[in-house]
Amino acid sequence: MTEPVDTWSSLAFVVAGLWVIVRRRHSGDGAPSRAAARARAALGVLAIGIGVGSVVQHGPAPSWNPLVHDPPLFGAYALVAADAVADLTGRWMRTWWWLVPTLVDLALAAVDPWASVVAQGVASGIAVVLILLRALARPVLRARLVSAVVVLGVGALVGFVDPWGHSVWHVLAATAIVVAAPAVGARPS
Repeated sequence: MTEPVDTWSSLAFVVAGLWVIVRRRHSGDGAPSRAAARARAALGVLAIGIGVGSVVQHGPAPSWNPLVHDPPLFGAYALVAADAVADLTGRWMRTWWWLVPTLVDLALAAVDPWASVVAQGVASGIAVVLILLRALARPVLRARLVSAVVVLGVGALVGFVDPWGHSVWHVLAATAIVVAAPAVGARPS
């Protein structure tokens, strides 16, 4: 194992993804629509993919690891960004809104892994801005969305300043997914 602590902490995403899938029909604002439950299930599957890809990247670290590591992470950013756009514009999110950019990232990971990393950074920034705009527009979701962004931000900060930080980022980013999941697909009136 190349990075044992980071490998094991990657499993936090798998646990988070399973939690989101099991709880996809539960939210604080009543029973979600089928579309919301499907979007949450997709987020759960992406979280599991993030965990598996991260185990591959930090564990055996084969040359092809960007193909399994990068797209699920990009996909999770794209999904929550697309969901925020859908809510802010009063539309239902379409799967292709987040899936097509994710497939483009898969191609980037295959051709130019560094470009995929840059795309993830851009996608994360866009997702955070859109989530915060959604939090401003939707008071009923505000605490949940801002909490998820703060947890993710603390994880990113710790990831930059602490030697064990990447492992902490894994756990906090997985936690942010669990915190944000009930808001995915929610359309408060």
